[in-house]
Amino acid sequence: MEQHVAAIPAPARAAASKGTRQVRTLPLLLPAVVLLLLWSILPLLQTVLYSFQHYSLMSPPARYNGGLNYNYLFTDSSTWVAIWNSVVLVVGVLVASVVFGTIIALLLNNDFPGRNVARLMAIAPFFVMSPVAALIWKNLLLNPVGGLFGWFMVLAGLKPIAWFSTYPMLSIVMIYSWRWIPFATLILLTALQSLDTDQLEAARMDGAKGFARLRYIVLPHLGRPISIVVMLESIFLLSAFAVIYTTTNGGPGDATTTLTYLIFIKALNDFSIGSASAAGVFAIVLANILAFFLIRAVSRTLQA
Repeated sequence: MEQHVAAIPAPARAAASKGTRQVRTLPLLLPAVVLLLLWSILPLLQTVLYSFQHYSLMSPPARYNGGLNYNYLFTDSSTWVAIWNSVVLVVGVLVASVVFGTIIALLLNNDFPGRNVARLMAIAPFFVMSPVAALIWKNLLLNPVGGLFGWFMVLAGLKPIAWFSTYPMLSIVMIYSWRWIPFATLILLTALQSLDTDQLEAARMDGAKGFARLRYIVLPHLGRPISIVVMLESIFLLSAFAVIYTTTNGGPGDATTTLTYLIFIKALNDFSIGSASAAGVFAIVLANILAFFLIRAVSRTLQA
């Protein structure tokens, strides 16, 4: 028997041993996997069920109404406004995160006195909770009476701007950009530290200027981390809620009402669980479609 075992090649014995360990650990992992599936699937199924019902908190019980919730959702102009606002928010924050995150990462990658403190201060806003960040910007920075921006505009001889009523979506994009630029900076700075300095030195000795080195060496090296930043931030920004709720409540009118905030309005302001569930199912479908294409794009980038 020992002779037959010894005759088996070492890679085959290792694969068999690994398969045996996986079989042994499967019963230990099964309860956690089942719990996670129930935790995620049951609420989703319940949401899908409610989306086909006329379920109002003001007049229970619920009753089946076919696809009227979806018909009302897609014929309501506020739905398309909310989708457009969501696109503006996601694209605006992504552009700001990638551009300013890359610039800050390039600056922090240089050697200068106090670099560690500067890195810590640059990343710190990412750890501020969304409601706290919203209150800071609403009361200390963008307030037209006592805010820092208004004070600077008065010093410059200009009239202070009521940001949340004049430029509401721009204000929301600024707050979320302030929170997410540090995340992009952290990812891109980590990627810059893995860049081969010998390649940069060789390009410099060949006469390549700073902009040429940035365009042909540094930015292509940052392609993969930038795609990861875009994917992660897009998924999180689609569920943006706290800053909007704290600052504008979706207004003025529906100027800052995103798809996530529209679900909140339908559920807890209009007490229509059926309409909110239909909007939630629609949001889940959109998020999964976006995630599918983003993951494919990232996987292609990683395989390149």
